[in-house]
Amino acid sequence: MTDVIILHGAWHQPAHYADLADQLHSRGLSVEVPDLYGLSLAESTAKVEAIVSGSSRPPVVVGHSFGGVTAGTVRGAASLVFLNSWILDVDESPAKILAETPGEPGEGLLALPDADGRLHLDPDDARTKLFGDISEPAATRALELLRPEPLSIFNATPTHVSWRDTPSLYLRGRRDRTIVTPLPDRFAGHCSRTEMWDTSHSPYLSRSAAVADLIQRQRAANGS
Repeated sequence: MTDVIILHGAWHQPAHYADLADQLHSRGLSVEVPDLYGLSLAESTAKVEAIVSGSSRPPVVVGHSFGGVTAGTVRGAASLVFLNSWILDVDESPAKILAETPGEPGEGLLALPDADGRLHLDPDDARTKLFGDISEPAATRALELLRPEPLSIFNATPTHVSWRDTPSLYLRGRRDRTIVTPLPDRFAGHCSRTEMWDTSHSPYLSRSAAVADLIQRQRAANGS
């Protein structure tokens, strides 16, 4: 039985979401945070759908940042929660969307390639944009957990989506500068409802208890 599935963002890993998972556990909910690192979108979707199908009742699927790309394709969930997430439609890719949406100065994350072509986030930029509203010890730990990503993550392209047929909530951070304007409005428009919080990109860290409450409410509202 899995009540909540949390899907990590790009450069992130399951350990980033330990506080949120603990908050959900304290509310009597079972949680899985699968590691999707290095998987294609199709492989990620299949991995999560296997967890969904193995549960006795449909769980809530939570996608943070790029984790929303996979969340938006997972079939069988009771509801979807998107935390400052990307949400793609069929035949869209992040690369295509970003090419069409230049954004404002200072928006987006600064990613630098290494000799193998993997993208590393600039630590100072990540501290400000990803973890700008959390304590120094927590931010230091979160930065240590970041891992490089292949450039191919920007080519993820859904062949189907589930967000059209699944109740969903988009949580936006008013101070989030990682997703270029006006994409948050576009992504939130795909969802059943939207909430705006005074956070940056990582409310799962800065307000883990409040995010857990939100997920629990979403779960109760949709009969899961």
